[in-house]
Amino acid sequence: MSEESDKEIEAQGESEETEQLTDGLTDGKPNGKRRRIFMIGGSVLVVLAIAGIVYWLYARQFESTDDAFIDGDVVQISPKVSAYVEKVFVESNQLVHKGDLLVQLNTSDLEVKLQKAQADLQTAKSQYEKAVASSTLTKSSTTATHAQAASNVATTKSAVEQSRLAAASRRSQISQAEAAVTTALAELSKARAQVAQPEADTRLAQLEFDRRAALFAKGDISQQSLDQARNALQNARSRLDAAEKAVESANSRVNEARAGVATANENYRQALAGVDVSRAQLGESQGRLQQADTAPQQIDVSESQVETALAAQNAAEAAVHQAELDLSYAKITAPEDGYVTKKNVLVGQLVQVGTPLMALSRSNEVWVVANFKETQLELMRVGQPVDIKVDAYPNETFRGKIESFQAGTGSRFSLLPPENASGNFVKVVQRLPVKIVFDSPPDKVHLLAPGMSVEPTVKVR
Repeated sequence: MSEESDKEIEAQGESEETEQLTDGLTDGKPNGKRRRIFMIGGSVLVVLAIAGIVYWLYARQFESTDDAFIDGDVVQISPKVSAYVEKVFVESNQLVHKGDLLVQLNTSDLEVKLQKAQADLQTAKSQYEKAVASSTLTKSSTTATHAQAASNVATTKSAVEQSRLAAASRRSQISQAEAAVTTALAELSKARAQVAQPEADTRLAQLEFDRRAALFAKGDISQQSLDQARNALQNARSRLDAAEKAVESANSRVNEARAGVATANENYRQALAGVDVSRAQLGESQGRLQQADTAPQQIDVSESQVETALAAQNAAEAAVHQAELDLSYAKITAPEDGYVTKKNVLVGQLVQVGTPLMALSRSNEVWVVANFKETQLELMRVGQPVDIKVDAYPNETFRGKIESFQAGTGSRFSLLPPENASGNFVKVVQRLPVKIVFDSPPDKVHLLAPGMSVEPTVKVR
């Protein structure tokens, strides 16, 4: 009985407490409920405000932009000579190394040009050697001619004086006439001795003319070269004729002297004739001396021909060097390591100088170009760390740092920069390209190619 009464008492107590709570809720205490709601809402607002302040304090340490991309060096490959493509050794997106053969051009035309340049060089060398020999010969011959002409002038002056003395002494003795004969014979011997050199020159000029005529018939030399040999032969023959005439003149003087021995009465007349002949010889000798006085001019002309021939030889050597370079350009090699992109060359294609054949992308040397707004640059400095998110690898974060700022906004260097003074001005926030480099080079797993989109975040505080 006691246990049942205890249970009844407890049940009765619980029912009373339940009734009290029910009466409190229904009876009229809404103020406490609203107070609790306000307290909970206020607490949430305070927490949100604190979280916002914390986020603002954290976010103000960073500046980011989605106007950014990966950039890198792209080397254009173009030919330096015009030729047909003989073979292409690479394919698109292939990795090549510096010095690898990319394209082989046909070398037939280039080899012909090289052979022609080499032949022109040999011709120029021959012309130079000929000019040097001609200059040397001119110097020696003009010197000898001048000395001979001066000697002839002195001799003819002496002959004129002797003729005058003979004319003055009308009644000269037979001995004087015999002395005149002796003098005439000496002059004859001298004149005959002077015939040997022109004869040798004539033979040499004839041989040279025959040789050039044979070469001209084969087409190996020009008409000008043959004409030069012909003129040299004619000049040698003229000198030989003059020497032979001098011999004949000496013979006539001998005959005249002998005739003077036979008849002394004719001595005066012969002396007068001898004076005239001597004067004529003197005029001829003086003319030859004047011609010999032009030796410096002849030497200058020959030396100028040597200089011209040397310049032509140098030009021919330069042409050979250029032809050798053009032949080496037929092999187009990679200037740097990189991947083949924008391949635009086929076998059999005729390419011109500067025609883009392909490009090499140096993907192992890339960086980020981020176009930040000018309002974001206040706290940015060179060397600040950067977190880089690449769209191709959303789960990876690359590390880098600011390397440099472009000295001008992107719009200033565009194809058509804005002219704010030409019309109504609307202020637009400009963007400045910022170069960001990676702390470590790209690995082989993550391909970072120029043009890929990235989102850099710079820690500025």
